[in-house]
Amino acid sequence: MRVLVTGAGGMLAQDVVLACVRAGHEPVALSRRELDVSDGPAVTAALAGARAEGLVNCAAWTDVDGAETHRAEAFAVNAAAPGLLAAAAHEAGMAMVHVSSDYVFDGEGPGGAPESRPYRESDPTDPLSVYGESKLAGEHEVLAVGGDHAVARSAWLFGVGGPNFVATMLRLAGEQQTQGGPCQVRVVTDQVGSPTWTGHLAPALIGLLERGVRGLVHLAGSGQVSWNGLAAETFRQAEIGCEVAPATTAEMGRPAPRPGFSALESEREDVLPLPPWQDGLAGYLAARAGIMRA
Repeated sequence: MRVLVTGAGGMLAQDVVLACVRAGHEPVALSRRELDVSDGPAVTAALAGARAEGLVNCAAWTDVDGAETHRAEAFAVNAAAPGLLAAAAHEAGMAMVHVSSDYVFDGEGPGGAPESRPYRESDPTDPLSVYGESKLAGEHEVLAVGGDHAVARSAWLFGVGGPNFVATMLRLAGEQQTQGGPCQVRVVTDQVGSPTWTGHLAPALIGLLERGVRGLVHLAGSGQVSWNGLAAETFRQAEIGCEVAPATTAEMGRPAPRPGFSALESEREDVLPLPPWQDGLAGYLAARAGIMRA
């Protein structure tokens, strides 16, 4: 299968391209410089000329805080562009998988009870931030087109192809160890989600294309943890002696509101669950170590 991958310079897209190759498919990778996904005529021309059977849209505005003051730009990339891609893909006879976010939820948990269970596909959405609003609008645009399209919500991504929370924790610990003295980072305890390694997510996205899965699906690392817990597990697996002190979201003073609880799971029988987030973290650390040694 020939698979078009948009936003090819990003962290997730790099693993999607690799997953294509490993599965015996032919990736056609288009970076933001090569295709502006908000340019309708350019999108139509690119998809018509790609001669592909599948499309994975990884292009996105990912600056959550920046979206608060750049609403139009965030909506152009996260809402309008997926609609353009979905329509052009449908016209070209191409199945599409669009990647969305856990930020479409309000963080109160299903039915207002975050301890009950993770969010499922049928749970109501109510984004808190401009970023979340733009991602939800993009979902609606893609699903409205119909056809052989799927929207895959995921969460808390980390991978070797770009900056991410786990890499930041390792960098901060390394800097403190170099300076000498005790190592400590402060990380919030009141945001809980499902960390997801792109090395697990990418082949799952290709699997959606291969199996012809349509509609809305949740694909995230199994289980849930706070950012504080993720930092602690990162240091444990990496064998780094660094204290993870508690903090609250309010204390961090970020411009965009974050959902307090956004763990995801799927209620669909045709969606294969991803491995536990701890396994994803181990895979990421191993891949990162291999790259650093090279």
